Amino acid sequence: MFVCADVEFAKVLLSVRHKRRLTRFIAVGKGARKTKEETMFKKSILPAVMAALFVTAGAAAAQNYPDRPLTMIIPFAAGGPTDVLGRVMAQRMSEILGQQVVVENVGGAGGQTGSRRVADAKPDGYTFVLGTVGTHAQGQTLYKKPLYNALTDFTPVALIADVPIALIARKDFPAENLKDFMVYSKANAGKMTFGSAGAGSATHLGCVVVNMVMGTDIVHVPYKGTGPAMGDLQGGRIDFLCEIVSTAKPQIDGGTVKAIAIMTKDRSAALPNLPTAEEQGINGMEAYTWNAIFLPKGTPEPIVKKLADAVNQAAETPAVKERLQSLGAVVVAPERRTPAYLAQFVKSEIEKWAAPIKQSGAQLD
Repeated sequence: MFVCADVEFAKVLLSVRHKRRLTRFIAVGKGARKTKEETMFKKSILPAVMAALFVTAGAAAAQNYPDRPLTMIIPFAAGGPTDVLGRVMAQRMSEILGQQVVVENVGGAGGQTGSRRVADAKPDGYTFVLGTVGTHAQGQTLYKKPLYNALTDFTPVALIADVPIALIARKDFPAENLKDFMVYSKANAGKMTFGSAGAGSATHLGCVVVNMVMGTDIVHVPYKGTGPAMGDLQGGRIDFLCEIVSTAKPQIDGGTVKAIAIMTKDRSAALPNLPTAEEQGINGMEAYTWNAIFLPKGTPEPIVKKLADAVNQAAETPAVKERLQSLGAVVVAPERRTPAYLAQFVKSEIEKWAAPIKQSGAQLD
């Protein structure tokens, strides 16, 4: 606690009129008798001194930040779409920051396990999470007891990209378009299954929306990541997935799965020939994910700004943009890549997804 370590600096911040009060207050800490004046000083002036010291300390820390490797927690298994995007960003951010950004995959609970680790981390800027719509919006309603509060347990840094979700089916699924898919699914719902990258993930919630729009209750099979789910779809062991475009595209192009619809309002540049659900006459079947960087709550603002600047520089790098676009990700505009925007965006996304999740009846322990 501040008592004497930064006294000289505090004296500089105060007017000459208050120097004696500061000295007398310090004496109080050593057992002297309190006076009314000293009590007033403690209540009105000391907080301002402490705030000034905190800001100065944060600025000083940012001057040397980062002076050692950083850790990007990706709260999903390696090889999935979030992992691929994160590694592209981490490589470029390492070059910009002059320190390696180490990627660590910490999966579980729809991304909440890894995200919780960052929420509990020291707020020094060296550990951050690559969050998604699932980890920082949908999960707040989907789970009865979320492992964290997405609004208060993190410091927003920057939104990076929006990523469409595609509805894909096993290659021998007896439908060539969304309306035929719905007709077959309604008639055979009791013997069908859909997969996801894990309970509570964006891929899970995408298919919850499909179930809700169709009025069916097709069984959900959660996997530990996109890879095994895609493998079972290719093998015909599940009937469909609501998969992020970046990992759906290679399988669609290779003919190992059947593309049914893009679940966003606009077509994906990565799959320009695949019509949206809305184009096929079905409204309300919308699902997507996004990726954003979050630090632990309480991270000093100068450090937040420095990391946000690195994210922005990386996102503006032509090679990075090209790579993300090839994965189906849409890099957001600069005005959407600020901490203030991300804070409001997360709040609006939590509110947006609460209604369909509650309406579907989906809930996890």
